[in-house]
Amino acid sequence: MFDKLSAYRPQLLSILRIVAGLMFMQHGLQKIFGFPAPAMMPFDILSQMGIGGVLELVGGAMLVLGLFTRCVAFVLSGMMAVAYFQFHWNFGAASPFPMVNQGELAVLYCFTFLYLAAAGGGAWSVDNLLKRKD
Repeated sequence: MFDKLSAYRPQLLSILRIVAGLMFMQHGLQKIFGFPAPAMMPFDILSQMGIGGVLELVGGAMLVLGLFTRCVAFVLSGMMAVAYFQFHWNFGAASPFPMVNQGELAVLYCFTFLYLAAAGGGAWSVDNLLKRKD
C-alpha cells in the first residue's frame, strides 16, 4: 500500500503546502480584517502583530499558489520560531513544553514550513510551472 502512495509524493506535497497556506492565511485575515474571528486588537501595520498579519496573509497566499515556495516557507519558518520563543516559551507555567505553553501550532507551522523550504512546492505549484518553461 505504501509503495502505491509513494507514487503520489509530488501531489501530496502540494496538498500539504496548499492546506498549510490556507490555514496560515486565516491568522492574517483575523489580524487584518477581523475575519473569520474577531481580531484580538486593532490592526496597526507598523506593530509587530501588524507585520505578522501581513506575513501570514501574503505568505500564506503565496504558499497556496506555490509561488517562491522555498523562500517564503523559509521566512515563515523563522517567523514561527520567533513566535514560539517570544510568545509561548514562558507562557503560563514557564514551561518549554508546547503542550503546556500552548505553542503546538507555532512549532508545527515552523517545522512544516522548514520542510517546504527544503522540499519545494510539489507538482501543483506556480514554481513547478515556471521551472517547466525554462
